[in-house]
Amino acid sequence: MRIETNGIELQVQVSGSGPDVLLVHGYPDTHAVWRYQVPVLNAAGYRTIAPDLRGFGSSDKPTELAQYELAEYVADLVGVLDDLDVQRAHVIGHDWGASLSVLLAGLHPERVDSLTTLSVGTPAAVVDAGLPQREKSWYFLLFQSLGIAERWLSQDDFANTRQWLASHPDLLAVIERMRDPRALSTSLGLYRTGAGPEFLVDPPVLPPVLAPMMGVWSSDDAFLTEQSMLGNEKYVKGSWRYERLDGIGHWMQLEAPNQVNELLLDFLPEPNPASGDQASPLSTSATTQ
Repeated sequence: MRIETNGIELQVQVSGSGPDVLLVHGYPDTHAVWRYQVPVLNAAGYRTIAPDLRGFGSSDKPTELAQYELAEYVADLVGVLDDLDVQRAHVIGHDWGASLSVLLAGLHPERVDSLTTLSVGTPAAVVDAGLPQREKSWYFLLFQSLGIAERWLSQDDFANTRQWLASHPDLLAVIERMRDPRALSTSLGLYRTGAGPEFLVDPPVLPPVLAPMMGVWSSDDAFLTEQSMLGNEKYVKGSWRYERLDGIGHWMQLEAPNQVNELLLDFLPEPNPASGDQASPLSTSATTQ
């Protein structure tokens, strides 16, 4: 379905019924990265809300860089919740979606019942992780160069992208989306407004996360160190839970969906049958695209 929010339109997949779970994807993905979580969460009695972020997938792609400030993404997410009359949601984010979810939880704690971040946690914890993390984040600086980054990603039929994102289970689909020059540029907006050189020395100061938070890191992640996730604990005032998945890469929800789903269902509070919000695990969930 299309939802108009914050001056743009987003493509949002909404399915199931019950307590709301907001699923926030990262780079270079779309809501489809959650395709193995949505049916399981629906069957367990949750309604899932999975948008394509601005600049990604089938959502609008504004042309001005200022329209990709991180505050705009957070406002988009709040607008999606408002449009669907959702007062509070359990929020699950991956990669950049995890960082945006932390921003949402810190700036709008009244809207977040629980927070789960996959691969990435708070921006400050990424900076705290030191040189080993900065070495893994080398491409942050490359992506600041307008035009150069696009050329690097697309040259020789995306040879650099194929090597850099070799572990992505959906690599061919990612490259097909990148063949649209506009989509290639707009998807980099997150890096250009939220991960410039100043980020490495002066990360944003955010209110602590008040909601219960779970961070999940995978040992074969080529982009994030374990310390960047472990360091989140000091930025959480609610309960903190850490889980490690061994032998799994960055896109854990695609590579190890059963393990990820088990962790999610264990962390999320069980829907209350008395509320009428719990769906039968055997029922077929209606999906609105």
